Amino acid sequence: MTQASQTPLIRVATLAELQKKGVMVVTASDRPIAVFADNGKIAAVDNRCPHIGFPLHTGTLKDGILTCHWHEARFDICNGCTFDLFADDVASYPTEVNEGVVYVADAPRLREDSAYYRQRLRHGLEHNISLIQAKAILGLRRNGSDWCEIIREITSYGCRNHDDWNQGMTILAIVGNLVPYLSEKTAYHALLRASRQVAADCNQAVPHRQREPLSNGDHSAERLTRWMRDWVHCRHRDGSERVLLTAVKKFGPARELADLLYSAGLDRVYAQVGHVFDFTNKGFELLETIGWDDAVEVLPLVLHRMVMARGAEEDAHWHHPIEIIEPLREAERQIADCLREGRDKAWVTDSGLLEVLLGDDPLHIIETLQHALRDGAAPRELSKRVAYAAALRLARFAMTNEVADWFNPRHSFIFANAVHQALGRCESPGVVRGIFQGALSVYMGRFLNLPSAKLPEETGDLDELPHDPEELCAHLLDLLDRQADVTSAALTVSRYLQQRHPVKALIDTLTLATVREDFDFHAVQVLDAGVQQYHEWNGGPEGEHILVGVARQLAAFCPTPRAGHQTATIAMRLQRGDKIYEDLDYTPAEATESEVS
Repeated sequence: MTQASQTPLIRVATLAELQKKGVMVVTASDRPIAVFADNGKIAAVDNRCPHIGFPLHTGTLKDGILTCHWHEARFDICNGCTFDLFADDVASYPTEVNEGVVYVADAPRLREDSAYYRQRLRHGLEHNISLIQAKAILGLRRNGSDWCEIIREITSYGCRNHDDWNQGMTILAIVGNLVPYLSEKTAYHALLRASRQVAADCNQAVPHRQREPLSNGDHSAERLTRWMRDWVHCRHRDGSERVLLTAVKKFGPARELADLLYSAGLDRVYAQVGHVFDFTNKGFELLETIGWDDAVEVLPLVLHRMVMARGAEEDAHWHHPIEIIEPLREAERQIADCLREGRDKAWVTDSGLLEVLLGDDPLHIIETLQHALRDGAAPRELSKRVAYAAALRLARFAMTNEVADWFNPRHSFIFANAVHQALGRCESPGVVRGIFQGALSVYMGRFLNLPSAKLPEETGDLDELPHDPEELCAHLLDLLDRQADVTSAALTVSRYLQQRHPVKALIDTLTLATVREDFDFHAVQVLDAGVQQYHEWNGGPEGEHILVGVARQLAAFCPTPRAGHQTATIAMRLQRGDKIYEDLDYTPAEATESEVS
């Protein structure tokens, strides 16, 4: 595609002047352009190297190849195409000579529209080049694409090029959840974090090969659910995927499909420390962002881990010193009866439930949850309280523990939130089992709160912090530049919420603080669960404790080198036309001034 012929022309110099100097720089409407005279030909490119922005007019042109002196990226001077894919192509510009005067177009040869940037995004994903992904996301936004469209494009790539649900797909689903709370800048950084992870996960991975649904046959929901659980139990990927595709075709987003997948995901107790169930839930959440039409590509990805995962029943810690699995299994078999018995009863909230959930008697935890169901407790009320108990494990995590110990309460909280979200789609007995499994995972982390860390309101240090919301957000970001300043981060979040400032700005700050780091996806998962659970409690003291837990676990791992964040920032500066190298003059003193004709 070429730009319209009406594009304004910029006067460069006389042909003789340009040939004498070899290269001259002029200023277009949004960027500097380097115009070269090369063996009787005139060529022009964006003067900023597409890699990091180093001025190309200081490079070397030989045999039609322009070499940037900063990272030795090489470009075909005629069209801007790079020979070194890490650098990206540089925009080239049409030129013409009229009556001995050289002119360059004010717009590049290729129209940088949505179609162009979609192609660039696919290219960046395929070659695992984060800078190209970053520029493509910015370009799509500049051309009017909404966040959901870009998420859908990245999802499509991830589904085609990986046979498993991976970290990148989880982050992609989380970005879809968080976008309504985020500023443009933070949403960009978050989506690039997801895109980079999807590309890295898919790099050299085995692509997914789609199975087919079962043809014909009037399959009931009960039979398909039974088949799915059987195939998952015996680790049969092909059989489970064909059943899943049949259910997607037959039921769409109805509760029957949710029951089928969630129930199968809970047959192995707290499988893969809860990741299997959370990934399944994230599949549903991603589809809520991009639309149900992509279900046949998205949902099968969760099956690989579901059929291959180990459950807690295979973990000695769930058998010794106290046998937990058998009492849990017996309680699971009684859930349907508990729900029937509790139907139409009005549950009176048990103020002692939280103490039980955070206690050291797993059998009492199981019995208490059973009694609550029989007394009419709604499953989502119980799952909300289990998730809050899991959040308190983070909020009260003892700093005498090792850094790696954070992963235990992180997993519990992520899983408990996933169960709560799943119950919003289906409250069948098969899904209610997740409440019991989540509660026992919280029990397993009890030693991590010994000694128990104080909550911010218990320290009395809040009044020393700023009052202004912008100052508090900036202060939080500064704290996360310090190594493991867990207590101060918690105090800042608590101060912000107790001043009743709008939570949206705090969520935006926590998101930026999370996605700018180089660590894995667990902190992003905790952030997502924290935001969802904060709103379940409508803020309040419980909501404050939840976000305090989010901030504490984040601060424990900060800071990192932030290499990905640096790439994202460079792409933004290139888009704005910033002079990234301020000490270098983009326009040689002897060059003529630009004139737009």
